[in-house]
Amino acid sequence: MSTFALFLRPNGAAEVAAEVASWLVDRDHEVRLLEVDAGAIGRPELGVADDELVPGADVVVSLGGDGTMLRAAALAAPEDVPVLGVNLGEIGYLTAVEPAGAKVAIKRFLAGSYEIEERMRLDVVGPTGSAGDGGPDGAVSALNEVVIEKSGSGQAVRLDVDLDGRPFTSYVADGLILATATGSTAYSFSVRGPILDPRLRAVVLTPVAAHMLFDRSMVLGPECRLTARLASDRAANVIVDGREMYRLEPGGRIECQPARRPTRLVTFGGRDFHSVLRSKLALEDR
Repeated sequence: MSTFALFLRPNGAAEVAAEVASWLVDRDHEVRLLEVDAGAIGRPELGVADDELVPGADVVVSLGGDGTMLRAAALAAPEDVPVLGVNLGEIGYLTAVEPAGAKVAIKRFLAGSYEIEERMRLDVVGPTGSAGDGGPDGAVSALNEVVIEKSGSGQAVRLDVDLDGRPFTSYVADGLILATATGSTAYSFSVRGPILDPRLRAVVLTPVAAHMLFDRSMVLGPECRLTARLASDRAANVIVDGREMYRLEPGGRIECQPARRPTRLVTFGGRDFHSVLRSKLALEDR
């Protein structure tokens, strides 16, 4: 018997989740869902508290799009539990299979016919006492990106950036993106940052609408430790994988470095990154 933690997108996943859950239960596997999700699929007996969903599970099955995968990965990474993504969204860079292939994918997982692909995460430590839900020590982690951005229209933010404890430069821009290789196809790419193979351990530093001559992206090494201090007189927001985590006040700073634990994705081969990229970006066949 294996233990499956099902994690759902907020809307539109109940039907698929109910089918998958019933199929697993009928085969004597343990199935867990958050209590609200268990109620949504009509199986309240499968509901558990938030802190009981992942510990001891064999796999987290994410039913949704890339946003759902990011949240599922954040839950799974501290427990070293792999994540299997079933795509119910529009893009699906991170997900492994489409809904029609969910049961086949689970069968292959149970048979051991799969691979684990590790993706680097970023640890983010915010200012002491900052507003946000980063925990008592201000620490959170990101699979895609960390974004520091101005909190409203008007003036850009000024960010003094240190690399490995040494001053590098001051960015005057609408924002600053720190993207992993996995996140290089997200916000960073939309502002003309480079695409990195997601298996790489690297960080892409990309300014947004820079008000300075140096407005290019930089690819930093896998162990680089970056500190950004807000040097302007207006507050900024810190967004971690699409969720606002901190409000950075003038003089406040955040620190980013590679996380100790990666995200572990369940893959089945035959879906290489270059093929996914060609499909999602509608690149011309030749």
